Amino acid sequence: MSENIVTVVAMFEARPGKEAALRAALAGLVAPTRIEAGCINYDLHQAAGDPGKFVFLENWTSKALLDAHLQSPHLQALLPRVDELCAAPPVISLWERIA
Repeated sequence: MSENIVTVVAMFEARPGKEAALRAALAGLVAPTRIEAGCINYDLHQAAGDPGKFVFLENWTSKALLDAHLQSPHLQALLPRVDELCAAPPVISLWERIA
């Protein structure tokens, strides 16, 4: 694998009562994202014991292809719903693989 792999950790917390709706919205991103250029993996997880917390663990072959993902129609369609579904803005961090 390339040395410039970009890892993304994206955490979401549902508003009370919106857990199922947020889960469905996030799960709907998985299939179209996994076929995007540069996507190595795109995995959605739910916190054990807390059905309102979700995290994506993602790996991309480059920052440029990650940036293209951020402009994808399926991701852009979710953005207007974030305030409705989430208790706070998502916490998104970028990581570089070192070993």
